[in-house]
Amino acid sequence: MVNLIVLLVMGGLIGWVASLLMRTDGQQGLLLNVVVGIVGAAIAGIFISPILGIPTINQGVFSIGALAVSLLGAVILLAIVNLLRRGRAR
Repeated sequence: MVNLIVLLVMGGLIGWVASLLMRTDGQQGLLLNVVVGIVGAAIAGIFISPILGIPTINQGVFSIGALAVSLLGAVILLAIVNLLRRGRAR
């Protein structure tokens, strides 16, 4: 139960920072930040984590490397959403 709460909080923080980096913060609320953070970490776990050998926050690891990889996945997710919505990445 505690791991789920920590995952939701860290996912929200990662989603919020990613939305600040991608300049979509005004369009997103708290729930969408959490979703972006967790889904972005899942994307990073599939594509980035095997290459770098660093786990993500979805794997229960809360280190600087895991946070960075999860943030990179969230930024990639927001870039893909921007491409689909506007036809270009910011």
